[in-house]
Amino acid sequence: MREVKTDIEIAQNNKMEHIVQTANKIGVSEDDLEMYGKYKAKLPISLIDEEKISDNNLVLVTALTPTPAGEGKTTVSIGLVEGLNRIGEQAVVVLREPSLGPVFGIKGGAAGGGYSQVVPMEDINLHFTGDFSAIEKANNLLSALIDNNIQSKTRNLGIDPRTIVWKRVMDMNDRALRNITIGLGGTANGIPRQDGFNITPASEVMAILCMAKSFEDLKDRLGNIFIGFTFQKGPIFARDLNAENAMAILLKDAIKPNLVQTLEGNPAIIHGGPFANIAQGTNTILATKMGMSLAKYTVTEAGFRS
Repeated sequence: MREVKTDIEIAQNNKMEHIVQTANKIGVSEDDLEMYGKYKAKLPISLIDEEKISDNNLVLVTALTPTPAGEGKTTVSIGLVEGLNRIGEQAVVVLREPSLGPVFGIKGGAAGGGYSQVVPMEDINLHFTGDFSAIEKANNLLSALIDNNIQSKTRNLGIDPRTIVWKRVMDMNDRALRNITIGLGGTANGIPRQDGFNITPASEVMAILCMAKSFEDLKDRLGNIFIGFTFQKGPIFARDLNAENAMAILLKDAIKPNLVQTLEGNPAIIHGGPFANIAQGTNTILATKMGMSLAKYTVTEAGFRS
């Protein structure tokens, strides 16, 4: 009986193409790529072409509960793109980025499985091109500005700490940090208040990045983040702290979709990853538009275990 290889064995035994070769299949030149080594690259937003989008096709894979073996939306999406390219159609798969929390939890990675995977699998499942780290930093920058304003004697907006809904984030499952008290240690370390950590895919910054249609749109949406109320019951937004420009500049590279490849060397765009139980549960609008600008068929996924 033939031994069945594990997902990681299949991925590691696969001979990957240089990302330049993968890009050439969808008409992207080497000069347009911002490479992260040999097998990963960022795609500039300037490649999005609204006219081409209207001529091409979008396929959505959703409402699919994974089997115990793990076959679900991602494996079906990747497999469909492999099949379309095998019969001579030009197709690209557009997927969400994995979160480190589930990767190190029961669920595991989110780069497909078996012979329906995107590679380099380990890179994609871990830090990839740093998008999640940038989102985490932008989120936590706003948290720091909130607490700094509460502490300030000269620029205080009168934020009522009891009404703050904005939480810090980290991309890891750590239930001990869900509800914490911050600002302890004396007057130099802030005003004590209740706070907590969400996981990075649950950050509103993640949802905003995935909805943004341009860098300017990203800044506007970041400025509209609701923080809480003043003691006089007035709403406070991120723009009241002048936070949007600083948050946006941390996301200047994260806003660009990532190009990798399937096991058969077909193009795969992986970008963004908000959880579907609290946000839209699909990749960035920019990634979908990028796929539809570059290929006849764009296959994407949406949903959360169903």
